[in-house]
Amino acid sequence: MMDFGLLLIRVVIGLLFIGHGAQKLFGWFGGYGPKGTGGWMESIGIKPGVAMAVISGLMELVGGLLFGAGLFTVVGAVLIALTMLGAIVKVHGKNGLWSTANGIELPLIILVVVIGVAFIGAGDYAVLN
Repeated sequence: MMDFGLLLIRVVIGLLFIGHGAQKLFGWFGGYGPKGTGGWMESIGIKPGVAMAVISGLMELVGGLLFGAGLFTVVGAVLIALTMLGAIVKVHGKNGLWSTANGIELPLIILVVVIGVAFIGAGDYAVLN
């Protein structure tokens, strides 16, 4: 059952991060694409905005694909963890802990989960275990 639990965690987080990356890169799923996301990034001090939107979108998309598939899971987890660290430092950190105040709660949970899976391993239901 542990392997099925790891599969469930990996697939859900992986798919959601694929979606987040597609929002930034292609404007899919209600996203704003590189230009819109880049403009927002510049407004919070992340420059150059468009380049950083593409880089973070690629990190989320590739990280989600690898993590979800269980292919080089540690690499996927690191890519996702880095984007969550960036979100904590640049967006949510000033708002405290709780998500009700747009705090670090959700990105911290995701960060801990992906690091935990990286330490445990992808489980038997993975492309490359």
